[in-house]
Amino acid sequence: MPEMKQSAMRRRSTSLFGVLPAAVCALLALLSAATAQARIIGINHTHWAINHFAVNGQSGLDIIGPWQGGGGGHISLPAEWVPGMTVRIDWETGVAYDDSPGFADWPKYLEWEKKIVAQNRQHSELVLVPDYTNQKVCGVTVHFLPCDEIQVTTSCKGHGHPDYPINIPLNLPEPQSCSK
Repeated sequence: MPEMKQSAMRRRSTSLFGVLPAAVCALLALLSAATAQARIIGINHTHWAINHFAVNGQSGLDIIGPWQGGGGGHISLPAEWVPGMTVRIDWETGVAYDDSPGFADWPKYLEWEKKIVAQNRQHSELVLVPDYTNQKVCGVTVHFLPCDEIQVTTSCKGHGHPDYPINIPLNLPEPQSCSK
């Protein structure tokens, strides 16, 4: 009798292991059909360094120097755009430096590092995602603008292309004061 119970249990577990992968695959197929994989790019139009940034918690990977572009990483976006859709951009600005004293004089280095870190600022903002209905989504490109302003696009065109929706010069001057 115990052998029959073990045999029945073995059949149940075997059938469960056969059904479970199929169910997981079906669920993943549904989820991937409802989302678009998109790369994360940042374009920095300011004199500050972007020490790090994230889109909906997904890292942009790169440090972006003043008036440069960079990034990496990926994010999933809904396959269909929804009115009012937003992404949360978190980023840290800091001083772009080239005057490091090096490590030979450790106390001098630590003092320099303290001065640099004191200028870092944390930012977070919800930004509307422009309508990408009937368009291919290639990524989320985040434009870091003076006064800690942010704009995003999902365009497949590159910055500087005539059809790119955010054709702002890379090297924007900082205004005397900001409204924020």
